[in-house]
Order: sequence, then structure tokens, then C-alpha cells
Amino acid sequence: LGGYVDPAIRIWVNSDKLQRYELSVNDIINTVKTEHVELPAGQIETERREYDVRTLGEAATLQQLEQLVVSERGGRPNYQPIPLQKVVRLEEGLAEIRRVSRFNQMPAVGIGIRKQRGSNAVEVARVVRKQLASLQGNLPFDVELKINFDTTKFIEESVGELNFTLILSALLTGIVCWLFLGSWSSTINVLMAIPTSIVGTFIVIAFMNFTLNTFTLLGLSLAIGIVVDDAIMVLENIVRHKEMGKSKFNAALDGSKEITFAAIAATVAIAAIFLPVVFMRGVIGKFFFQFGTTLTVAVGLSLLEALTLTPMRCSQFLESGHRSSGIGSKIDQIFDRLIKIYAFFLDIALTKKRSVLLGSALFLVLSFALVKFIGKEFVPAQDQGRFMLRLQTPVDSSLEYTDIKFREAEKILAERKEIDRIYTAVGGFGGGEVNTGILFITLAEKSSRGKNPKTNRLWTQQELMEEYRTILKKVSDIKVFAQDLSMRGFSASRGFPIEFSVRGSDWNKLSETSEKIKSQLEKSGLLSDVDWDYKLGKPEIQVIPDRNKANARGVTIRSLSEI
Repeated sequence: LGGYVDPAIRIWVNSDKLQRYELSVNDIINTVKTEHVELPAGQIETERREYDVRTLGEAATLQQLEQLVVSERGGRPNYQPIPLQKVVRLEEGLAEIRRVSRFNQMPAVGIGIRKQRGSNAVEVARVVRKQLASLQGNLPFDVELKINFDTTKFIEESVGELNFTLILSALLTGIVCWLFLGSWSSTINVLMAIPTSIVGTFIVIAFMNFTLNTFTLLGLSLAIGIVVDDAIMVLENIVRHKEMGKSKFNAALDGSKEITFAAIAATVAIAAIFLPVVFMRGVIGKFFFQFGTTLTVAVGLSLLEALTLTPMRCSQFLESGHRSSGIGSKIDQIFDRLIKIYAFFLDIALTKKRSVLLGSALFLVLSFALVKFIGKEFVPAQDQGRFMLRLQTPVDSSLEYTDIKFREAEKILAERKEIDRIYTAVGGFGGGEVNTGILFITLAEKSSRGKNPKTNRLWTQQELMEEYRTILKKVSDIKVFAQDLSMRGFSASRGFPIEFSVRGSDWNKLSETSEKIKSQLEKSGLLSDVDWDYKLGKPEIQVIPDRNKANARGVTIRSLSEI
């Protein structure tokens, strides 16, 4: 609950009344600790049953709390019981405010909802949205319930895009097969390998408790173009036997027998590329285990389909020969020209083998040489239209001062038309650090953001992150760190793309080393938003007790700390 403040009973101590009754603040604290409790009191056993005993000693109302009796004075019995209300004033209030939240500069409470491990994130989000709609009717008229961040939106879009790619790749495969094979019967025969392999893969996915996620769907979409290879190989050989004058049945039988070993070899060669991915270790291995498994299973099932179902279908319906339609004839003419061009270059390659081999080797070496000029990253940043700006004020800042600086930043950002909404969490969600906070920025749709005057193109998320980082430097006493949420799922604990853990037993040396590393990273110019989570410099007030005076008055060091 971001920005939520717990209700609390506030006890206001009157020092004059305490002095009149010769009580201390510790006496009041001990009264609440000992009289306002609910504790287990053991068991009562009979021949038939056993009962748990619980002492219901908590005050249920403010009035009951006021009637609690101060029965001890300085740790000794007080034989003149004093009700709590005679020496203090009690009132219902709130706990100390250590965090503040706003939505578009209006007071708000943020509710963060996370799915449990093993549950479906998209399904959880759908149920939550449904429940939120039903809750809105029970809220006061001036309270709105809105969704600020929904990470499952991008999961749904990603899965939807992969599903579209899956269908599109199947259609394109069908068109290419028709262009090359020359008949609808052959094309349909080959395309039948796709559902057989894909549906069979779904069965394996279900048994292995995989989900339809980015990696399994990526494997399936890539498998579409691969699973038809074996079927095409077997079908072409069967067609060759059919054109030799054999019957459909004999052509299917002889053609499939002849090509079996070649089909197995081709499938094993493809599986040898993807199967090792399954056994990779570390983070990459975790990500690509389902991808490698899905693709390998699909390829294996395609071989089974090509050696069994494809010959069976060919024995029942198979056309061969030249195409008779106008479009088919033109396509055959184009392929005849391509065959002549291919034969020409093939003749050159076979007559000048040494030159071809040297050229291939040179091309391979140059390809590896170009690797260092290509950017490398584990996961590319995405323009999801949302990111976080972490703001820090000096270590000795109070919550009130930090909140003032956040309001200045919010006012600047509110003038930007590219921003749709801003959720502010001063002090963070836990309220542990009052000198820090987060601005959750949600951008408008890309088409509505306007153009970057420097590039004269629509603003991208990465450009706006740099832009806001720059303009917020106008606010004094704050440091700004931008964080791309699209990379958070694949990064370390705090969600930044690069993180170092510096460890050691000597705190002074650890601090010195960390500061040196931070300074060198900043000077390198390769990184931005360099920060560390070990904060130094917060002022401290030290109380040095006078033990002689404390002992003379019966005051312990613990009681001094509590007061």
C-alpha cells in the first residue's frame, strides 16, 4: 500500500500531571505494554477434551484504553491505582507519516498487486480488473479507483503479436510451397504437417507444465518454417517416383523408403542446433530451456509425420506434372530461367573450387571481424510508454523537504504534453527512506506525443527519459535516476540493467572502495545514473548518559533510550 498511513491511538503525556502523581513516561509505556495485551495462557485438559486458553486483555475501544490502571510506579507496586486518563490524553489518529503518494498531484493510495508464483499473470489481471469495476460502486462519490500500471498489457500484446506471426508464417509457408511445388494437392499435403507437429508439441508443453509464454510461442513460430522441410523432402521424392510412371501407392512406398535416412539426417542436424540450448546453465539457460525444448519436439514430430502421414496422404491423392493455369505457367517459366542461372553459377563454382573455398573462408573471417562493430545487449529496451524516475534529496532531508522538491518536479512534468499520468511515491512504498521517492511516468500513445525538435520525429521513450532527466536538474538539491521498466524483468534486484555487489568485512574500506568505483564509472562516460545504496553523511544526535546521576535516581540506560 503506497502512501497508506495506519490508524493509531496517540497518547499525549501531561508532564505536570505525571509530576503530581510521581510517575514517569516509562510507567505509562509499561502500563500499555502489560495491560493492553492478548496472550495465550496454556491449556485446560479434561478426560474427554483439551482446551486452549487465551487471555483477552486488549482494550477494544478508546474508552476501555482510558480506564487502564497504572499499577506500578518505577517498577514497584502502586497501591493507589491511577486510571490512565488522569495523567494522559488519548485520541484516535494516524501513525507517523513516513511516506506520501499522489496521482497527478492529487492525494492517493497506491495498491500494488502481485501474482503468486505459478499462477497466470494475465488471468490474475483480468480477475483483478473485474473486481475493481465492482468495487468502484461501493466507494464515496469523490473517490476514484483507477489502474495506473498494468504490466500484463504488454504480455498480452506480445503473445498476440506472436500468435499473429504464427498464423502469418503458416500462410506464407503455404504460398511458398504452392509456388515451388506447383499443385494444390502437394501444397495441402505439406501444410498438413504444420498442425500435426504444432498440436503434438502442445501436448508435450502441457505434460511438462510449460505455459504459452514468449519463449514457447517464439519456438512455435520459428518451427512453422522448419516442420514442413521433412514433408517437402519426402513429397518431392514421391513425386519423382510418380513421374517415373508408378502408381500413387507404389510411388509413396518406394519414395518414402528411399528418402528415410536423408530425412532423419536432416532432422538430427536441425535438432543438434537447438537441443544444446536445453542444457545451458545460468540465467540464459533458464530463459531458453522452454524455447529449445519446444523447437526440438516440434522438429522431432515433423519427422514422424513426414515418414508416416505424408506417404499415406500421397498414396491417396497426389498430382504431378506442369501447371495448366496462366499464373502457374508464368511461374514455371520464371523457375526455368532461375534454373538456368543457378546452373551457370553452379558450373563456375564446380570448375573453380579453390577460389570458391578461399572466398567462403574470407567471407567467414570478415563476418567475425564485423562482430565488434555491432552493439551487444542481453535484452533490448522497449518503448512501453512507461518508466520510473527515482529522485533523491540530500541524506539529511526530512520528509517534508523531500515532498516539497517532489512537488516542484511534478509541476515541471505536468506541463509536458507527452505525459498521460504521474504516480508519485515520496519515501518509497515502504516509507523507509524519507529522502528518496519514485515518479511512475506513463506516457501518452506514441502518435500523440509530438515530435522531438532535435530529430523531427516522434518522441521515443528513451529520448524522453533523457529529456526529463535533463529538465529536472533545474530543481535544486535532487539527483535524478531514470529506470526503464521494460528491462526490469531480466535485471538484478533493484531493476537496473547493470549492478555491482561490492562486499567486504571492513566498512571503512568498503565505503572507500565503493566511492572509488562509483567515481571511475562516472568518469568513463559509458554509464548514466551511477548510484550506490550505502548512504553516508546523515547527521546524528548522540546522547551521552551520566551514569552516576542516572543510578542516583534509579534511571536505567534502557529507559533513557525509550524516552
